[in-house]
Amino acid sequence: MRVRPRCPRPSPQLAARRPEKLAPHRPAEPDPTRRNTLEEKGVPATMTTIGIIGSGRIGSNVAKAAVAAGYDVVLSNSRGPDTLAPLVHKLGPHASAAHPAEAAHRGDLVLVAVPLGKIDEIPAGALAGKVVMDANNYYPQRDGRIAALDDNSKTTSQLLQDLAPSARVVKAFNNIYAAEISEHGSPTGARGRRALPIAGDDPAAKHLVASFIDAIGFDTVDVGTLAESWKVERDTPAYTQRTTREELEAILPTVERVQQA
Repeated sequence: MRVRPRCPRPSPQLAARRPEKLAPHRPAEPDPTRRNTLEEKGVPATMTTIGIIGSGRIGSNVAKAAVAAGYDVVLSNSRGPDTLAPLVHKLGPHASAAHPAEAAHRGDLVLVAVPLGKIDEIPAGALAGKVVMDANNYYPQRDGRIAALDDNSKTTSQLLQDLAPSARVVKAFNNIYAAEISEHGSPTGARGRRALPIAGDDPAAKHLVASFIDAIGFDTVDVGTLAESWKVERDTPAYTQRTTREELEAILPTVERVQQA
C-alpha cells in the first residue's frame, strides 16, 4: 500500500498571523442556482445538506467534494466547532461547524467518519431515521481488538447499525484514499470514471447515497447488504484500488473474506 506524505504543520509564525475572523460560519442563505445544479444531477430536492461526524481526512475531503458539487455541509468533531474554523473558512460560505448531534440533525444525509474504536462516542440517537454513510475500516492496532470483527460474525457497518438501529446505514467511502475523494471525480458518463462500492440493507437509502456519490463525480457498484460489505473492506482486492464500474464488478466475485484474527 502506498503511503501518502503528511501535510506539513504551519510554522508558529504563520499560526500567529491567522486572522481572528476564522469563527465557524453560519449557513449561507439558500441559493436557487445551486439547487438547480443539484437537480440537474438527479439529486432529490429534499437532500441539500450533508452532516459530517468526524472531520479528519475522509470527512474533510467529502466536505470539499460536496461543496464543489453544490451542497451545504455541516462539519463536526469531538473537540468542538471552534476547532473547525480554519477548515470552514477554507471551504467557504456553504460550510459551517456544529456539535455532532446538531450536524446529524441538520444533515439530510449524514457521514460517520470517526475511527472505528470511537463510534460508541457518536450521538447515536441523533441518527434515528437518517440515511447514514459509514466510512469505517477495522485497524486493530488503532481501534483495539473487536471480537465480533475478529471472528467475522459482524462487519464494521453492522456495528454502526447495531449502535443506531433506526438509522438507514450505507457503507461508503471506505475504500478510497481520502484526498482522492476530492481529486478523482469526473462527469457522469466520462470514460474511465472511477466507481466506489456501496452496501446496505435499505434499497432507498442506497439510492440516495448513490445519487450523492454520482453528484460528486463517481459511479457506484452495489455490493449487497451490510453483511456483505466485507467484500470491499481492508486488505481485499478492491481496497484503495482505482477501478471503473466494470472492473469493480469483475473483482467482487473473486473476493475471499479476510481473516482478522
